Amino acid sequence: MNRKKIVVMSTRFPYPIEKGDKLRTYYLLKSLHKTHDIYLISLCEETITEIQLNEIQAFTKEIHLYSLSKIGKYFRLILGIFNSKPLQINYFTSFKKKREVEALLKLIKPDHIICQLIRSAEYVKNYHDCPKTIDYMDALSKGMERRVNKVNWCYKFIFQLEANRLKDYERRIFNYFEFQTIISKQDQDYISHPDQKKMIVMPNGIDDYYFESLKVEKKYDLVFVGNLNYPPNIDAIHYLLNEILPSLPHLTLLISGANPSTKLLHQIALSPNTTITGWVDDIRQSYLQGEILIAPMQIGTGMQNKILEAMALGVPSITTTLANNAIMAQHKETIWVADTKEELVLGIETLLSDKALYEKIKGNAKEFVRERYNWNTIIEVLSKSIQI
Repeated sequence: MNRKKIVVMSTRFPYPIEKGDKLRTYYLLKSLHKTHDIYLISLCEETITEIQLNEIQAFTKEIHLYSLSKIGKYFRLILGIFNSKPLQINYFTSFKKKREVEALLKLIKPDHIICQLIRSAEYVKNYHDCPKTIDYMDALSKGMERRVNKVNWCYKFIFQLEANRLKDYERRIFNYFEFQTIISKQDQDYISHPDQKKMIVMPNGIDDYYFESLKVEKKYDLVFVGNLNYPPNIDAIHYLLNEILPSLPHLTLLISGANPSTKLLHQIALSPNTTITGWVDDIRQSYLQGEILIAPMQIGTGMQNKILEAMALGVPSITTTLANNAIMAQHKETIWVADTKEELVLGIETLLSDKALYEKIKGNAKEFVRERYNWNTIIEVLSKSIQI
């Protein structure tokens, strides 16, 4: 049987998996390589190690890396102020690399191109010798819009400008691709294109190893996991430290994730019952040390993998409506949903004291994720939808 050639275009090398877009690309490669020849074209902002390459080579026929220089990125960012494209599109789009990618595509002659995030769309949008899929993942414009009121007043204009440009670009880039995917129904509704309902909703999934039984001692009442350089996560941690923990001074909190800022480390140091680990090799250990995953997300878009992973591990989760809308878990059955400080505190106190409810949510959550968020099933549905 002839294996189809699939080009996957990404703006970050998909390993190690410390960010949501990397996770999505990684499992796309891992699942599709079983039945297709995968050619990864990846933009890089950092040096890729042999260990990283070896991990991804197991899922690909060829890997093509294009390094973006720091000077070039910031030069394009400055020039981008004077055109109509979003700043992050300007940041990631090198016209020299674009020509090289276009030449490479003519050599590969792919049967299908999957473009991961609109940030990489400029590289392949004008290639029309095969069908193309763009994975929006999140509605980036809505995420940027939510950040406008969270930033210092001197940055509000730039953030609002970027939100407006992203909204326009999300609409315009739609028609360059035969297929469009997005992570949730909620994000789909934020794409301002008349054919938004034609988008394929492709959620993130959970790897089977999250369902394995591990014996880990519970050391903390609460745990928060995530990329600690991601603004919605930073905002949620500030909310936890400034609003929630002062109302529950006896509780302990573990924060675990890559790239914590100096400012965040300083703030955590002033919170006596809070521990931070930074990057850990097996993040399951962090989840399982906590009685409850707490994720009071106030901004951002997309799907919070931290919630799915905790649920799969049997760690009951408390989060906001904003985050749960993408997952669609049921309040008090598979998750606890709370939006105000008082509701979040009540949820924590209830789950820590009501063992019967705790065990019910724990068991229901594992089954909910197992049934609805399996990577192999998700990619199989995607393959049929985009006809590869």
